[in-house]
Amino acid sequence: MDTSLRSLGRSGLRIPPFGLGCWPIAGMTREGITRETAVATVAAALDAGIVHLDTAYCYGAAGESETAIGEAIRDRRRADLFLAGKCGIHWEPGRVQRVDGRPEKLRQEVEESLRRLDTDHLDLLYLHAPDPRIRLEESMAELGRLQEEGLARAIGVSNVSLDQLRIAAQSCDLSACQLPYNMLQREIETDIVPWCRDQNVAIVAYWPLMKGLLAGEMPRDRTFPTTDSRHKYPMFNGTEFQRNLDFVEVVRGEAQRLNRPLPDLVLAWTAQQPGITSVLFGATSPEQARLNAAARSCEIDDQAHRAIVAGIATRGTVAGRRPV
Repeated sequence: MDTSLRSLGRSGLRIPPFGLGCWPIAGMTREGITRETAVATVAAALDAGIVHLDTAYCYGAAGESETAIGEAIRDRRRADLFLAGKCGIHWEPGRVQRVDGRPEKLRQEVEESLRRLDTDHLDLLYLHAPDPRIRLEESMAELGRLQEEGLARAIGVSNVSLDQLRIAAQSCDLSACQLPYNMLQREIETDIVPWCRDQNVAIVAYWPLMKGLLAGEMPRDRTFPTTDSRHKYPMFNGTEFQRNLDFVEVVRGEAQRLNRPLPDLVLAWTAQQPGITSVLFGATSPEQARLNAAARSCEIDDQAHRAIVAGIATRGTVAGRRPV
């Protein structure tokens, strides 16, 4: 697996092919995530060579993800890090999540994020999601101004349609977009990937392990309570779930043949797909961060590639970029 830096669109920056997605360390969806655990998880990823850290203003009701990162990087050389953040979503009392794309709110969130991270700039700043009440052009223009002021080196957008991507690209110097993508969720290959390759916009993929499904540790009788968002996805229920687990066994067989953990092969494959610039994996412990970081050295031979492609072709495209 080639772990050299990759071009971040037209920004002139270089980005590592793997990054730590720092939503899990916020502790809002996982129990037992303490501040100490979060800091240690980030530190372990950095020590393992994962210097691309992806966070957001709303990762934690009070910015727990950003403050943990700030502590973990305090004694690190800033020039060695690639920090990506997002603005445009915040929490209101009662853990109510609100999308807010007003320019003044975006600026306030970015400034607070920088204080939490204890840095003077982000390497990549995304609009976390379009606000249906605000013209996307207005939100993206404010991110462009933040870039001009040096608070961000490059601008991106997350969770968008192709039409929204086009609008964003006309409103600022757009370098990246962040979307879900994995072996089972490949909808963006039909429209967004070709457009981004043509326009020189980098794609950063999240959910490469599809909420644990492609990590290969789910038993066939696994069910999800209503408190777990996975119960809303067709791919985690009924016949779809069983077919997906059949596919996981195909990939597991190739991972075993290559003497690699299954997640290594899944992450490496995702990072090698045309148009995919960087892949984000999550971790809730130092050990998990170190294990996932090992994907940097995973080599995929022709036999494994053919088996995975055949399995995907048999499986077909699975609905589920969003829950039902």
